Amino acid sequence: MPSPIQIRKVERFGLQRKIVANMTTESWQHIPHAAILYEPDVTDFWNEWLKLKQLPEWQGISINTVMMYACTKAFLAAPAMNAHIRYNHKLVYGKITQYDEVNISMPAAMSDGKMMTLNVRGCESKTLRELTGYIADLYRRMEPTVLDEAMFEVSMENTVRLLKRCKIFTILGRFMGLIPSRKEIHRLKGKAKKAYDAMSPAERLTKRDIEQGTVLISNIGSIYRGSYTAPTLIDVIPPMVAALCIGNFTDKPGIVAQADGTAAVQARKYLPINVNFDHRALDYDAVVPFLKCMDEIFQNPAQIKDWLTDAPKC
Repeated sequence: MPSPIQIRKVERFGLQRKIVANMTTESWQHIPHAAILYEPDVTDFWNEWLKLKQLPEWQGISINTVMMYACTKAFLAAPAMNAHIRYNHKLVYGKITQYDEVNISMPAAMSDGKMMTLNVRGCESKTLRELTGYIADLYRRMEPTVLDEAMFEVSMENTVRLLKRCKIFTILGRFMGLIPSRKEIHRLKGKAKKAYDAMSPAERLTKRDIEQGTVLISNIGSIYRGSYTAPTLIDVIPPMVAALCIGNFTDKPGIVAQADGTAAVQARKYLPINVNFDHRALDYDAVVPFLKCMDEIFQNPAQIKDWLTDAPKC
């Protein structure tokens, strides 16, 4: 008889993993995903960034925040991507709501290694310096935040929405699912709970900071720097209709036009960006304004210096 396989670890889903599993399952059960792998030549953009980050006024500004600002400009040019959808398959009834405000859902790692998706609100009205400060404040308030308390608040709000839609069996199923994993859900009790609830919203994250935004950006390039991977697909989380996954700035050979009309192979820098969208809400042409705006940014990178004090527009 062969020896049994040795089990290293068994871990039941905690509240955070339950919410992620539910959202991603709903995504793939209901959303017909469409995707574009956009890989522009960003050599000039990168070189401009290297010059700017040496200046005193640019200290503390990260390339990740610069990319978020750039994407915000592009979302303003492609408002169909900055939207929510409501669709009933049985009734073949749908409604798409576009938003002026660009609220970006951004996955972020906590100090214990767990992931939390933050809602970076009002990106369309923030200068690059203001956006940097806003994100830094989210990270500051994330540290004293008890993940299960924050997630439970979001989960309860979602349950209320299901109740309003008469999804009784779905709600009952969720409560039944809490029974086997209740030991993995670490909520506060007694004095600790009262003290946590008494904390000012300025000192910890609230439901408003982690509820879904209007569009999602995941930056895997910041998780594994220097990797030669290119993102090919990411979940579009309902009710959002679009999601981006940004990879690493990567050196590759590129063909560059010369002054005499000939072409030459040179070392260039490229950035893979996977653009995903809900095909129920968008066709490919709705994404074109986003791509054109990004092209304009990468081809004319001198504009970056104005972002420090100007709000996005495209």
